[in-house]
Amino acid sequence: MQWETVIGLEVHVQLATKSKIFSGASTAFGAEPNSQACAVDLGLPGVLPVLNEQAVAMAVQFGLGIHAEIPEVSVFDRKNYFYPDLPKGYQTSQMYHPIVGPGEVEITLEDGSTKAVRVHHAHLEEDAGKSLHETFADGRGHAMTGIDLNRAGTPLLEIVSEPDMRSAREAAAYLKAIHSIVTYLGISDGNMAEGSMRCDVNVSVRPRGQASFGTRAEIKNVNSFRFVERAIEFEVERQIELLEDGGEVIQETRLFDPERDETRSMRTKEQANDYRYFPCPDLLPVVLDRAYVDHLRDTLPELPAAKRARFQDELGLSAYDAGVLSASREMAEYFEAVKEVCGDAKLAANWVQGELSGALNREGLPIQDSPVSATQLGELVSRVMDDTINGKAAKQVFQALWNGEGQSADEVIEAKGLKQVTDSGAIEAMIDQVIADSPAQVAQYRDAEPDKRGKMIGYFVGQVMKASRGTANPQQVNALLKEKLDALC
Repeated sequence: MQWETVIGLEVHVQLATKSKIFSGASTAFGAEPNSQACAVDLGLPGVLPVLNEQAVAMAVQFGLGIHAEIPEVSVFDRKNYFYPDLPKGYQTSQMYHPIVGPGEVEITLEDGSTKAVRVHHAHLEEDAGKSLHETFADGRGHAMTGIDLNRAGTPLLEIVSEPDMRSAREAAAYLKAIHSIVTYLGISDGNMAEGSMRCDVNVSVRPRGQASFGTRAEIKNVNSFRFVERAIEFEVERQIELLEDGGEVIQETRLFDPERDETRSMRTKEQANDYRYFPCPDLLPVVLDRAYVDHLRDTLPELPAAKRARFQDELGLSAYDAGVLSASREMAEYFEAVKEVCGDAKLAANWVQGELSGALNREGLPIQDSPVSATQLGELVSRVMDDTINGKAAKQVFQALWNGEGQSADEVIEAKGLKQVTDSGAIEAMIDQVIADSPAQVAQYRDAEPDKRGKMIGYFVGQVMKASRGTANPQQVNALLKEKLDALC
């Protein structure tokens, strides 16, 4: 039987506010445990929450960025459950009237085509604390759980998709698209390693052609693009094997273990009524007037889809190049700065995706920490374009700039004597010397069939480039060599 996978994601994005959603406590990452949880975050008697206006603005910006409906009124609810890292015994969230309504996110598939994934809604809520199970024990060696409440009250935007994805690759592409949008907007740093963005993955399978959905399992708190793919692939295989063996998939919450590359059952999945949602009595409804929403719309930056289209339509880049260069705001801004200096979009794209990205990957650096600035790389590309240096020398200049051996491409070129030799007289003299020193190779060239001489010329080119220490213009060398060798035939 052919099975179809059905996937929906609930993406939790930590908003980049300096203080929490209902208190003035700091949201900075890395503080000492329990040093950033105030009385409001702990729900102590007599305290009242005050809504962070910046969190509201960021949520609305996201909604506008995915062309979603922005309701005039949204309401906060209490989601009641009991867990050690939830000090109030409830989470302030939005259930019935979220701040962002239906929208859609465009993803790019492996074959270059695009697909729209519907977003059901996005809502604001406070984060819970964090339970730490691994490093605590009492004096007798008994395992204990530590609770860090620094995250309690941190503003989250939960983005709930429709079950529109049909493969692990599609789910990862959707998550990357969300990441691009929130980082372009500047509403989150998207740092998955620090928990700024994580997701719950809902997975089910059904016989191909069946209209109704299968029973889903929810995989909680997956925090990398790669783990999302691996968790889905394991879970799909698990559910199919279970059904084909005559078993039954139960609705449950599961955990992905990246070390064992498997999902494990945590608990049976709660239903909405298990949480006893009701409107929060301490917070008034949020009412947004149209002028406020229009003002936020006017402040939106160019987002990934629009930037990708402009790179193709105005700069003439391929769909692939445009997609890679627009994937992150930092990459797009770096590329555009290089292009601005050198004036050639295609060459700028080649160097950013080639030499620069290779060096960044080897060193494990993000592009914003590149030792070679966009201005330096743009000047280097310009020196290739005006024939000051050839491609081989350009790579030496790049490495020198990467190592901090010069402030500019021109400085490195001068210091290392890499300026390209374009004087035809000087190149001819080197060619004549190479031909004179290579009688056996000249004889082989002369005796070869005309259609095979093209491959043989490489030896002579290499010798001339060696003699010029890589500074001779390769095009001139090739042309002059062919002319002189053919004259000897």
